Amino acid sequence: MKAKERWFGRLYMLLVILVLISFLFPFVWMILGSFKNQAQIMSTQNMLWFTPTLNNYISVFAEHDFVRFMFNSFIVGLVSTFFALVLGLPAAYSIAKYKQNQIGLMILVARIIPGISFMIPWFILFSQVGLVDTYTSLILAHMLVGLPFIIWIMISFFESLPNELEEAARVDGCTIQSAFVRIMLPLAMPGVITSSILAFIFSWNNFMFSLVLSGERTRTLPIAVFNFMSYSEINWGGLMAAAVIITLPIIVIALILQKYIITGITAGAVKG
Repeated sequence: MKAKERWFGRLYMLLVILVLISFLFPFVWMILGSFKNQAQIMSTQNMLWFTPTLNNYISVFAEHDFVRFMFNSFIVGLVSTFFALVLGLPAAYSIAKYKQNQIGLMILVARIIPGISFMIPWFILFSQVGLVDTYTSLILAHMLVGLPFIIWIMISFFESLPNELEEAARVDGCTIQSAFVRIMLPLAMPGVITSSILAFIFSWNNFMFSLVLSGERTRTLPIAVFNFMSYSEINWGGLMAAAVIITLPIIVIALILQKYIITGITAGAVKG
């Protein structure tokens, strides 16, 4: 029996290693490519042994103004996530407390509908009111997906909290709003952190809405990657350096807050 368990353990480890390689190889290749010149990237010889260069990163910041693009992405991501939380948390609590299942189903449908379906209406609307190439249009567009996402995640968290906690707070003199802010919201904080991070990641990586609604002033990082592509050539080194810059903040945030993400996902999967 022990020999069989050891065999299954080794097989499991082998599968884990294969999965890790399949996921990590593109990322490692991207990082290595960001330190190569164009000839080294296109060559199949000495893929791991080469003389590294920082020219790609210098080009990204000196020639393509990536600091401004990063600022735009941070502004849009943070503000859209903040307002999605302000609107989404009370909505999720109301749906969970009063069993408003039909509203929850409508929000799920809104979450499932592809974002591309809203692009033309959004563009026509914002063009009419002069909001194209503004932070306002991008923030509202990103909230279109981030808000239903936060609501749907937080419903399960609030449903897992016992109603007796709010009732005890009401007995002590709290209003419904005060009980929500002081009692229920702190208890659901793992879910708040988890949904916030995932909504911010969506906004950070969003390409479609920014392609239509942004301009020279509000261009975000995913759109800025186009600067490395032309009709006759693709600057692979600069493209990979830009991809590393886009990916690195998300990885840092995930590593710092991984404890809360794991706790939030686990808590949200179990209802009381």
